Amino acid sequence: MSSRPARIENLRKALRSRVLVLDGAMGTAIQAMNLGPKDFGGEVYEGCNEYLIVTKPDAIRSIHSAYAKAGADILETNTFGGTPLVLAEFSLGSEAHLINLRAAQIAREVADEFTTPDRPRFVAGSIGPTTKALSVTGGTTFEKLIDEFAAQARALYEGGVDFFLIETAQDTRNVKAALLAIDRVHKENSGKEILPIAVSGTIEPMGTMLAGQNVEALYTSVAHRDLLYLGLNCATGPEFMTDSIRSLAQICKFPVACVPNAGLPDEDGRYLESPEMMARVLKGFADKGWINLVGGCCGTTAKHIEAFAAMAKAATARDFSKPGVSYRTGSFLSGIEFLEVSEDNRPVLVGERTNVIGSRLFKNLIEQEKWEEASEIARRQIKNQAQIIDICLANPDRDEFSDMKNFLEVVIKKITTPMMIDSTDAKVIEMALSYSQGKAIINSINLEDGEERFEDVCPLAKKYGAAVIVGCIDDDPQQGMGVTVERKLAIAERSYRLLTEKYGIPPEDIYWDALVFPVGTGDQNYIGSGVATIEGVGALKKKFPGTKTVLGISNVSFGLPNSGREVLNSVFLYH
Repeated sequence: MSSRPARIENLRKALRSRVLVLDGAMGTAIQAMNLGPKDFGGEVYEGCNEYLIVTKPDAIRSIHSAYAKAGADILETNTFGGTPLVLAEFSLGSEAHLINLRAAQIAREVADEFTTPDRPRFVAGSIGPTTKALSVTGGTTFEKLIDEFAAQARALYEGGVDFFLIETAQDTRNVKAALLAIDRVHKENSGKEILPIAVSGTIEPMGTMLAGQNVEALYTSVAHRDLLYLGLNCATGPEFMTDSIRSLAQICKFPVACVPNAGLPDEDGRYLESPEMMARVLKGFADKGWINLVGGCCGTTAKHIEAFAAMAKAATARDFSKPGVSYRTGSFLSGIEFLEVSEDNRPVLVGERTNVIGSRLFKNLIEQEKWEEASEIARRQIKNQAQIIDICLANPDRDEFSDMKNFLEVVIKKITTPMMIDSTDAKVIEMALSYSQGKAIINSINLEDGEERFEDVCPLAKKYGAAVIVGCIDDDPQQGMGVTVERKLAIAERSYRLLTEKYGIPPEDIYWDALVFPVGTGDQNYIGSGVATIEGVGALKKKFPGTKTVLGISNVSFGLPNSGREVLNSVFLYH
């Protein structure tokens, strides 16, 4: 038996050279055995497929063997509902470690049994979505879900899986909790063996996940991770996956997996798509260069996997090393919806009325703790064409953390756009990021106090996959604000070097705030500053290709009458 690092390296090599085959439906195979209450250990446990690992391990072993014989390269552990949270519904929460450990060991034994020098078999540690969706049903918290996933991942790691598979994902907040849980397990093991992670989302027939994201938004939410692969499974047959798989293949820098159901179930719950029907559609995907892995979800059997394996043998794997849309000049954000920030989509408009500093109405509603009414302001901004919503609860007379949490609990159910988290408190920023399904943007960091803000915020941006707004401000005692073009560039050059080299922030996640100063107040310090900002924006884009810029346009007209502000704002925006 080869070592786990060697197996992982072989897995990565295999993904580059051929289309791999995952196994088929565990639940379908169990149902076909017509097991009774005694097999599950009693009526109270009937239906808990994971407990068969303890009560009838040979049954699970035989299912793994059947799929391996059919040609599966990857066997999934029988742990889809293996978190203590789900097992507790059968009063088995305390057995979670044993169940996941034994499930991994049994799958590992079968994979080793079928491994040959020219055909290695691998084990995926299956991590299902649980019975809670943070953005939809609630019922738990982000922090508690991390604990649940960590308990499962810990046992799968110990049992010998080759990678973690976060599958049938319906809410990307759950996915993020699972990713952080796995990070915790790796840290507990001092990083001795870092196992790859794969993510597989579930796109419903209406074209989105249960919590609302489409496949582009899902990809943007997890693109900051070094995933083994990203795929789609469950929900529909392969035909209904066509648009989503095509879109994913166009933008994804990771290998792509397609693991469909055997069609949609009929009124009796039967899945009717034959192995031949499904293999024909999957072959079409492979012929178009869209996929790297195939497998079967609900309703698929060993016969399906046999047909998929025959198809895969003659297929050419998608070349995921080629730059896709993700490597163009655009930057990407997401909430429920996907947003490309590019030359073809400008200006992107940020709604700033959900800000206690900038809106008296919003501030008053927050002080009265009228969360629903306050969240309606965000929804109205989107209706009025805002593409990003800035959220700031930094009232010095109130508890910012508590206000942000209470507001986000309500507003995430009402907005679809990416969120701009506007705070100077790292704890508030991290909590707020945990409420974002997608890829948020943090407003803002700068070098006013040296690297202190970078040190606090950049690790959070990396951890959650957020972009950052970087102000052209530094700790220069004479002129910290970058008023001239030269100062803006000098500050940005120092910031860019730190962000990209020290903190690992990719250029496309950097948004420069070139600063806007009021030009109508008579202050001699700001004479010519409007022109300097316009020229500075161009100079920043030229100096740091791949980065973007953001401005608070209306600052330029501060102090003027309303009619004058409207004219000056419009002229400034035009230029």
